[in-house]
Amino acid sequence: MMPTREQIVYVVDDDQGMLDSTVWLFESVGLKAEPFTSGQAFLAACDAGANACVLLDIRMPGMGGLHVQEEMRARGIALPVIFVSGHADVPIVVRAFRAGAVDFIEKPYNEQLLLDSVQQALSRGRQEACDDVARQLVRARLAELTPREQDIFLPLVQGYGNREIAEQLGISVKTVDLYRSRIMKRLAADNLPELVGLAIAAGLVDPLDLRGASPG
Repeated sequence: MMPTREQIVYVVDDDQGMLDSTVWLFESVGLKAEPFTSGQAFLAACDAGANACVLLDIRMPGMGGLHVQEEMRARGIALPVIFVSGHADVPIVVRAFRAGAVDFIEKPYNEQLLLDSVQQALSRGRQEACDDVARQLVRARLAELTPREQDIFLPLVQGYGNREIAEQLGISVKTVDLYRSRIMKRLAADNLPELVGLAIAAGLVDPLDLRGASPG
């Protein structure tokens, strides 16, 4: 039996305090974490063949997280990417998922949520057998939405802004906002990235077909 390769979390964040605390968090649960304060340093040192995942900050000087993700793809580095950001607007989330991100977590993050996401990314290969079950559970939750909530949910996760959705459905922006809040509550989603992730997991939207939203 082949020995299990060591699992590594590459942590890329220009905020030294955040970097140190994140590395400490992973090491406290027995995970090896390798810190980098820039995307360039990470790209120069990472092992594309490692049993690893990458935790990427969105906004960094020089090379932002989305640029790092694009460069990884260009270099054939297929490590799963998790984004963390305090600026999770729709166009950013869309671009991240479109390029293959496995998760998008807003700062300040919940430690257990982050650990769970990292463990899932590291175990992605072993999780394939569970994908169908998870997809069915998500679809069951989405099926509980009312017809009007479903009308708003789909364009919302596709990247349309509140104003665009209101124009499409012939309702007010305030009404769209009300339904948006109701949808998030019914689906137990804390933010828009979670809604987008639910839609992708359910197979309702293709991450390659997502779009950025106009200001709404």
